Amino acid sequence: MVYLLSGGTHAGKTLWAQRLMEAKGWPYLSMDHLKMGLIRSGLCPLTPEAPDGEMTAFLWPVVREMVKTAVENGQNLIVEGCYLPCFWREDFPPEYLAQIRAVWLIFSRDYILNRFSDILAHAHDIERRLNDTCTQEELLRDNARLLAGCRAHACPYLLMEQHYPTSVLELEELLC
Repeated sequence: MVYLLSGGTHAGKTLWAQRLMEAKGWPYLSMDHLKMGLIRSGLCPLTPEAPDGEMTAFLWPVVREMVKTAVENGQNLIVEGCYLPCFWREDFPPEYLAQIRAVWLIFSRDYILNRFSDILAHAHDIERRLNDTCTQEELLRDNARLLAGCRAHACPYLLMEQHYPTSVLELEELLC
């Protein structure tokens, strides 16, 4: 089984991948780690500041084929990152889709407006963000864009309006 966890910045993708890895004993792939490895090695022509769309176009073909390999080998894998495209289902035949579960973590507008300081307070729960310049406006824009993309592509998502998931079981129930 392959789990795909995506969403906007600060949504908790890395936190949940870590928790799932610990609970299930499955490996997980961070698309941010892959991105930085490719950039630092000189194999990626982009910079860490490249627009998400450009980074998705560069990383998704590689990650997609890694997911296919895991499915073909009957291996479990957790993939997390904001560079997973909402159209991901289009890249897999039905027999592969049967082995993939996904969820996008999306903050509602009200959640961002009412809990922005809480969101920032948890920004370093798993990773040390060196230059965290996240703004409320950025979160509002990115989460609205992701919600529209998920709806347009029938991509499963959790719209966090009042509640943030607190257990691995709760998150696993959302993976579809």
